[in-house]
Amino acid sequence: MRNKLLRALVFLFSFAIAGYAVVQYGLLDASKAGLVAFKLQKPDFQLTPWVYVLYIHIATGILALLIGPFQIFMKQTKKRSLLHKRLGYIYVISITISGIVGIYLSFFATGGAAAGLGFLALDVLWVATTWTAIRKIIGKNVQAHQAWMLRSYALTFAGVTLRLWLAPMAILFGDFEAGYRVVAWLCWIPNLLIIEAIIRRLTSRNRQSPTLFNS
Repeated sequence: MRNKLLRALVFLFSFAIAGYAVVQYGLLDASKAGLVAFKLQKPDFQLTPWVYVLYIHIATGILALLIGPFQIFMKQTKKRSLLHKRLGYIYVISITISGIVGIYLSFFATGGAAAGLGFLALDVLWVATTWTAIRKIIGKNVQAHQAWMLRSYALTFAGVTLRLWLAPMAILFGDFEAGYRVVAWLCWIPNLLIIEAIIRRLTSRNRQSPTLFNS
């Protein structure tokens, strides 16, 4: 029951945030999005090429966000192994691109150096955990591959938790920019701590983590 609830929440939040991003940045006026609108208030801010890099980051990030739950929760069978590999390729490529351009975006982060450093650390760890997972599967270490992919998706899910934390932190600090400095770290550090606790619990039971989610 607990695993089914977790699965439902991950799918729900992933698709909800992806849908929001598509509507806000793809169908509506992106300049009215909260983050972009805030940046446009600063007279010295140059919209281009920043906005084009942002679109690349969002598009590839959405792909990874949507693919991740299927990779984690889908039961592995011989018939699905090819689909798993193909989705995995897209997931890894998406994160690699999104993480690299995210490093560029971190230098222009709202909230200055404090926020920029948080996002820079996120992007570096995001790419690093994903490629560590690839190295593990190349070495035929399936359980380590699964554990590192869980860490990777915990960082991918920062795209969700950032938006969940943003309004409460802005209200708490009474200022959007001050709240954003905290959110730059809060959106991913708890994710990693939680997934690490889950991985340790599963490892102690000598069970492969994604398999447990399917039970």
